[in-house]
Amino acid sequence: MIRVLLADDQPLVRAGLAMLLTNEPDIEVVAEADDGAQAVEVSRRLRPDVVLMDVRMPGTDGLAATKLMADEQLIDDPERPVRIIMLTTYHVDEAVHAALRAGASGFVLKDAAPAELVSAIRAVAAGEAWLDPAVARRLLDDLAARPDPGLPTPVQMRGLTPREREVLVLMAYGMSNREIAEHLVLGDATVKTHVSRVLTKLGMRDRTHAVVAAYQCGLVEPGTAPPARMAGLSR
Repeated sequence: MIRVLLADDQPLVRAGLAMLLTNEPDIEVVAEADDGAQAVEVSRRLRPDVVLMDVRMPGTDGLAATKLMADEQLIDDPERPVRIIMLTTYHVDEAVHAALRAGASGFVLKDAAPAELVSAIRAVAAGEAWLDPAVARRLLDDLAARPDPGLPTPVQMRGLTPREREVLVLMAYGMSNREIAEHLVLGDATVKTHVSRVLTKLGMRDRTHAVVAAYQCGLVEPGTAPPARMAGLSR
């Protein structure tokens, strides 16, 4: 069961999200918070699997709350990490960049389809990245205009093995571990090991940051699709 905390200052928004998620057999809303400070406090106590965090809230906003949770190592807890999905009405702005740097694992627009939000929760709970397509497109355009100096450089990318680069490229195309395993004809455990090594070598805390780095370094071009078969790249 995926345990979810809803953090939004609007009661009607929280009620709507709770009603939507209650219908999912593998998702349980364990608590609600009306600002970032409460979201941090509840996360300390309950350790939800995923926090749906509104970016803009009065008092402690979603960005500040995400930074606090990263500082307290709630996000990076190896035993039970708390993953954060930011909810925003804006496609991309400085808050998106800042939240990603702070440790958010995904972004979903508030007008996204219900099925997309559910998919995002499941993906992030599994340790994968999730960026709303509209957010991802604008984010990549922004990175092209003003690269993030905190991300790995092309030189650092060369420290990856050919197979690790393959896995990173497929991650950037939005594939899950299972899809990568099928694409490369590998076992799920093998893919998980490769993903872990990629994150370690690049100094990234999660897949979202590694994916952004892959685009910034030119391993993947926006708007392209993965080749039908990539297994030959590692030979």
